[in-house]
Amino acid sequence: MPNIESAKKALRQSIKRQARNAKRKTAMKDTVKEVRSLIAEHKLEDAKKLLPVAYQAIDKAAKRKVIEQNTASRKKSRLTMLLNKAKA
Repeated sequence: MPNIESAKKALRQSIKRQARNAKRKTAMKDTVKEVRSLIAEHKLEDAKKLLPVAYQAIDKAAKRKVIEQNTASRKKSRLTMLLNKAKA
């Protein structure tokens, strides 16, 4: 445990930020999983409607530096490729 006041405050801030980032990352993962499961069940229209929501969650996580920008781009690309492949 920190002894200095500024270190104590930094620890409190770190814990709050960690919780906020975990919430964002979980929201992103949940929407991506939902889109993937809809594609697997061949519910392509529902997956297509949910894709913008997944994009938004991924972009928000990248904007807040929860994930890297390249990771966000890769995730969006793979989701789109999976959907297009399922349509074909």
